[in-house]
Amino acid sequence: MPASHTKLSNTEPETADALPDSLPEGGDASLAAIGQAMTRMRLLIGRRFIGRMALQRIGTGLELSDLDAIGVIKRIGSQQEVTVGTIAEQLRIDPSRGSRIVADLVKQGLLERAASQEDGRRSLVRVTAAGRKVLDDIEAIKRETITEATAGWSDADVETFGRLYARFTEGLEAQFKRFEQDEG
Repeated sequence: MPASHTKLSNTEPETADALPDSLPEGGDASLAAIGQAMTRMRLLIGRRFIGRMALQRIGTGLELSDLDAIGVIKRIGSQQEVTVGTIAEQLRIDPSRGSRIVADLVKQGLLERAASQEDGRRSLVRVTAAGRKVLDDIEAIKRETITEATAGWSDADVETFGRLYARFTEGLEAQFKRFEQDEG
């Protein structure tokens, strides 16, 4: 089933921080174009486009918050033990909401609880084989979406964009860490 494309219009900004249609000349034009693209990407991310599409296509009955919880475990589980508290903290939700999400995912067989090897009193949360299958399905849909979005691009363009996008994101993450340190 082909994914539908939504083009966000530059002539009708949807947020107060959207940039004007006319771009300045020179190097500032490139920075302004990046800013406009960031605004459009933020709108797509805010609409949870890929996650919603993936949930619809795999038809599991899961919610976006369920995917977020499983994603936290996938992302940080190899570096540290993951508890319900860790999930709540990472998702910036109340611990009781995190506990309800985890309990529901355990009932569905996508997560399992286990005792910590470091502290037997702590209950850890891990992704089951069924949970990994859901994550694999979602990753496949994400790859298909990216492939479709870059259709017609040369292999070199895709490689360059991937490298530069990762570098740009790392730069933003570094700024965010500094911001959080200065803020706290």
